[in-house]
Amino acid sequence: MSYSVGQVAGFAGVTVRTLHHYDEIGLLVPSERSTAGHRRYSEQDLDRLQQVLFYRALGFPLDEVQTLLDDPATDLRAHLRRRHEVLVARIERLQKMADAVEHAMEAQKMGIQLTPEERFDVFGDKDPEQYAEEAEQRWGGTEAYTESQRRAASYSKADWARMKEEVDDWGTRYAALVLAGEAPTGEAAMDMAEEHRLHVTRWFFDVPYEMHVCFGDMYVADERFKAYYDSMGEGVAEHLRDAIHANAARHQEA
Repeated sequence: MSYSVGQVAGFAGVTVRTLHHYDEIGLLVPSERSTAGHRRYSEQDLDRLQQVLFYRALGFPLDEVQTLLDDPATDLRAHLRRRHEVLVARIERLQKMADAVEHAMEAQKMGIQLTPEERFDVFGDKDPEQYAEEAEQRWGGTEAYTESQRRAASYSKADWARMKEEVDDWGTRYAALVLAGEAPTGEAAMDMAEEHRLHVTRWFFDVPYEMHVCFGDMYVADERFKAYYDSMGEGVAEHLRDAIHANAARHQEA
């Protein structure tokens, strides 16, 4: 039995584009092709994909994953030990983030008109005020911060759910872009950086390009925000910062 690329994407919870990329770099080449030239994956291919996703979940770069799967002389224990150290450090950072988010929600600093049950129902363990907290830290007391509070206080549970869907969708697409090797100075990355800027503008406050550049720098300089964006995919924080800078320069030149 063999499976189409769409079926495999559904089984594994990855995008079709990711599977295409794995094929292109030789990490997961489907065993068969249909008469029309479409990819068909065997049971053995699914086993290999499961291994790929296991190592990716541990944070291994794609080139290291390929080495682990294809080179029998690889010291797997040494690789896992090094990755374990990285993961422990990341867990500690994320725990600090979780503590800060919980405190923020308890204090209702941003005035969201949701009960604690509704917040967890919509956001789970994610911070619903990611962008607004950034504004508070950099621009507390400014018109932008005041405007973000005014808007946040008016949003319903459905509004926050829709906002979260937009953030999750953007994060998935941006992580796929980074994984595919798109340059931060390319059109695709700059367009997604612009989408990021417009999202904050639409939901919280107007974000000029100069402010957006400051956001980008903060996403790398502040470990909390770096951990947040890197949780979407390896290297996302720095890639996004560079794309934001490139997008701002593009619009200034226009």
